[in-house]
Amino acid sequence: MSSCHIIFVFFLVISLATPAFAVDISPVGKVKVGDLAVGQKTADSSEPRAEQQKDKRKSVTGDDSVTEKDNASQKKKIVNEGEKAAANKKDQSSNSLNKQMKPGKKLAYNPSPNSFNRLMKPPSKRNPPPAKDGIHDPDNDGTHILQAPRDSFSQLTKSNSGNRVDWVAAIEKGEINPRYDRLDPKKLPIILDLNIVREVKGSMPDVVYPHKQHTEWLDCSNCHPAIFVPMKGANSISMASILLGEKCGVCHGKVAFPVSECRKCHSKNKTE
Repeated sequence: MSSCHIIFVFFLVISLATPAFAVDISPVGKVKVGDLAVGQKTADSSEPRAEQQKDKRKSVTGDDSVTEKDNASQKKKIVNEGEKAAANKKDQSSNSLNKQMKPGKKLAYNPSPNSFNRLMKPPSKRNPPPAKDGIHDPDNDGTHILQAPRDSFSQLTKSNSGNRVDWVAAIEKGEINPRYDRLDPKKLPIILDLNIVREVKGSMPDVVYPHKQHTEWLDCSNCHPAIFVPMKGANSISMASILLGEKCGVCHGKVAFPVSECRKCHSKNKTE
């Protein structure tokens, strides 16, 4: 055996017998294999809980269908709860209205203020019988005795709006003769021939209110002071309030021509 072989065997024996000669072969500046495993474990534990649950479901089902089904189920639950809340609110409103009425009585009219506004109604729904017009009380026996409007209006001057009767022309032609007093048929009305002009903003013509056509069959107390205060500047009138059944809308759109006939009221041009 040569001297080189003897030296090699000597150092091999020394390195195996003495632990102090063990060398750390990890590269400088690199992460050790053991540290890398610990870091990977920490990262896995910090994943969002939802992702972990998703992976768990996915490992069972093999796809993401479970998550999509859960989302759809949650959305459906929210919609159902909203529908139940709306139904409960409607029932509470109906119960509140019924509590305000006397026992055994039914609502004789539609609570909507615009329910009788005869705009755009087909001929089959115009001038219904009193028991179905939403104005008269259907539980009153006298309501069924009243003549149907289609029969009573057939001989009167026609109009293109409302209940299809030109009431002003009917009075002027003597087709109708309104009774001024309920008990005295010979009592004559107090006719006030006075026009009230209301200036309106914008390009619309001003409104002319003729007292003559109204007082030919209405008493002053029908309008004053409950509907209109007889004082200049004391009445705030708008198209919104009229459409809601207030002011002029108490009659017009119900028993008088509707507000669709603009020029019947807005009849005075601003240049006049």
